[in-house]
Amino acid sequence: MLLCHYMNGQKLLVLSDTHGNSPFLEAVLRWACGDTFDAAIFLGDGIEDLRRAAALTGFFGEWKIVRGNNDYAISVPEAAVIECGGHRFFLCHGHRYALYNGNDRLIAAARKMEADTALFGHIHVPSLENEDGLVLINPGSIGRPRSTIGSTFAVIDCPPGKPLNVRFWKIDPPGTIVELTRR
Repeated sequence: MLLCHYMNGQKLLVLSDTHGNSPFLEAVLRWACGDTFDAAIFLGDGIEDLRRAAALTGFFGEWKIVRGNNDYAISVPEAAVIECGGHRFFLCHGHRYALYNGNDRLIAAARKMEADTALFGHIHVPSLENEDGLVLINPGSIGRPRSTIGSTFAVIDCPPGKPLNVRFWKIDPPGTIVELTRR
């Protein structure tokens, strides 16, 4: 099932792959309480972590959630489309798109939904790419990172009529949030 949501807001918190790492998720949500987000997006693998972490931290913003290959919440869709700041986002975990063999299937699915941006998880590595005008964003993993950077998430500003501003953040033990510098 594919859901489509339209949002008037412009700032998104993007998380994925907590895999039970509640302390880091709670650190991110505490940090997020100090800012204004129009929505929080969770790209799967750890849906069960969200409710408890939100209750402990007081983060009760609007959530857009898709399930991953380690989520068993049948009522949560595997993919969704949202619009924010004039941008159309295709959301998925990524496990259905053979990401370890390239992004072709993900790109085809996002283009089929007329998205200009695809948000995905699954590979646990933060990335920002542009494939012929389609922006591909992976926030990395909060719970089981597979990069030397460590646990990460993303914040996306979506100003109407302007390019997206994507920033990646790192969670250092014991839960300190640090913005990653761009190269």
